[in-house]
Amino acid sequence: MYTIIDIETTGNGIKGNRITEISIFKYDGHEVVDEFTSLVNPECEIPAFITGLTGIDDDLVRNAPLLEELIPQILDITKDTIFVAHSVNFDYNVIKNEFKLLGHDFSRKKLCTVRLSRKLLPGFNSYSLGKLTAALGIPLTDRHRARGDAHATVLLFHKLLRAENADSVFKQFLNSNSQEATLPSGLPKEEYLKLPTTAGVYYFKDQKGKIIYVGKAKNIKKRVLGHFYDKKTKEITLCAETTSLDFEETGNELIALLKESAEIKHHYPKYNSAQKRSIQQYGIFTYEDRNGIIHLAFNKIKMTPNPVAICYSPTEARQYLETLCSTFELCPKYCHLQENVAICSHYKIKQCIGICSDLEMVEEYNQRVKDALKSIKEVEATLVIKTNGRTMDENGFVVIRENNYAGYGFAPTDVAIEQIEDLEMFITPQKNTLETQRIVESYLRKNPESAISI
Repeated sequence: MYTIIDIETTGNGIKGNRITEISIFKYDGHEVVDEFTSLVNPECEIPAFITGLTGIDDDLVRNAPLLEELIPQILDITKDTIFVAHSVNFDYNVIKNEFKLLGHDFSRKKLCTVRLSRKLLPGFNSYSLGKLTAALGIPLTDRHRARGDAHATVLLFHKLLRAENADSVFKQFLNSNSQEATLPSGLPKEEYLKLPTTAGVYYFKDQKGKIIYVGKAKNIKKRVLGHFYDKKTKEITLCAETTSLDFEETGNELIALLKESAEIKHHYPKYNSAQKRSIQQYGIFTYEDRNGIIHLAFNKIKMTPNPVAICYSPTEARQYLETLCSTFELCPKYCHLQENVAICSHYKIKQCIGICSDLEMVEEYNQRVKDALKSIKEVEATLVIKTNGRTMDENGFVVIRENNYAGYGFAPTDVAIEQIEDLEMFITPQKNTLETQRIVESYLRKNPESAISI
């Protein structure tokens, strides 16, 4: 037994959406055996553009029942049925979320007539309900009203049940392990199945083949599936526009991060936002107090005109100072890892010899601070970061020239890396940006052993 459902909403994203109309046809595979249709008072204002699309305005729903009053009827008519809709994840998730807000669970098996149509009725330019029903000669009246759209979906579903190979396709789609109900309605399953389980960069593309999102992952297939399961409005909107996927394996997360950054800046995808924002830099700086003790601290870059090192978040700056503090037995108080304390008592750093409790000479302490500063300046200007390759017989690498990111590449494992010229033919040149600088410096701080001086 199936219930074929369509809803109209206020259009404020999945979690902000409120149902304004719902129509449910109970269908046994041959004929409609029951129907439930009702306007719904959303208890909020309906935007003008939604009224222009559906004709449903505030006056029309003012005296309509609240969704809470309709829940018993909705649960009763959909009990022990399969939830069917055109782009099912939208209707299903709005209803599920609305029910949850009202303290009710809603869980049904799902079928999507968009995905079923793509599989059983291939070759159409568009699988939107209006264009598909027009192409198939299915009558559709009261477009963008719940009953009109639901009734047209019933007629479409009737045709799908009788299409060639329908039995096997329906069985496949209803298999809980098939992921058919999870995938975006416009994305063929083959697009997802081609994804590898390795590290790399992946691309979401729209119907015109335009890249609308770029991401990186240690496991591309698992990460992409995570987008499909995510119920945030942005993720659902992204997935609704996605009709194809692409990827490039990188063998490791570092090159994936660097390539993701370059691809975002090249394609400027509409759903990438993080790297479109300007990066806030933080400078590590030093000063001497009235007692002659040299301090290490950090602040926003505009407040530190001559930083000895640059970090890209407060957390990274603190971690950087913690490393210097531990390595050179400095005092957490005078590295500003602890404020407003007479004597340091850092939970992690216990190496302080006693400058904060007058157990050490200022000159001895300052010498270790100078040694720490010297270690920062002695970082090699030209080096290669060696990483995993895409296959067992190659290595990945990232090249840093004069402290600037220069590119990445992959070389056979039998290529000896003794001078930069050994890698020239394998390098893919790249631009050095604030974002790539942040990625490389953060990686080196966590993995100093991966760097090879050249």
